[in-house]
Amino acid sequence: MKLLVVIAPEKFRDEELFEPLAVFKKEGIASDIVSTCMGTCVGMLGAEVDVEVEIANVDPAPYDGIVIIGGTGSQDYLWGDPRLEDLVRKFDTSGKLLAAICLSPAVLAGAGVLQGKRATVFRTPSSVSMMEGGGALLSNEHVVEDGRIITADGPPAARKFGEAVAAALKRMKGK
Repeated sequence: MKLLVVIAPEKFRDEELFEPLAVFKKEGIASDIVSTCMGTCVGMLGAEVDVEVEIANVDPAPYDGIVIIGGTGSQDYLWGDPRLEDLVRKFDTSGKLLAAICLSPAVLAGAGVLQGKRATVFRTPSSVSMMEGGGALLSNEHVVEDGRIITADGPPAARKFGEAVAAALKRMKGK
């Protein structure tokens, strides 16, 4: 089992990346981290992550799902990125897991995969507008699962989000 994890090149939310990654590792789920550009990505709390592959160069075939990390950088770099939206749609049409936390469920909405789906997001006027514009049925729950789609609303939900992603992936793979 392997996940593609997407972060913004700057201002990703550190704990939303590292807490789920710790869960994935514990559960034996491999992951690769990508961004909109190669190089050192810096989180809102100062963590640095070296990224060697850009979103534009990702082949979705070896992955079982995509996880998009939040933070204010999501709105700045990931929302409306046509390469990321295309990648999300490829994962969706292949029946793979789609997951996003904090401001990043808006990426799923922008890709058109949340129409009629229950979801949550870190609520700002812009994120709510994106979610509603994408047809999401907004929930006040911290972590929401609707079929193959898992969304969470922010840093306090990071561990539970990681656990939900790992459990869903195991169910999908019959393990």
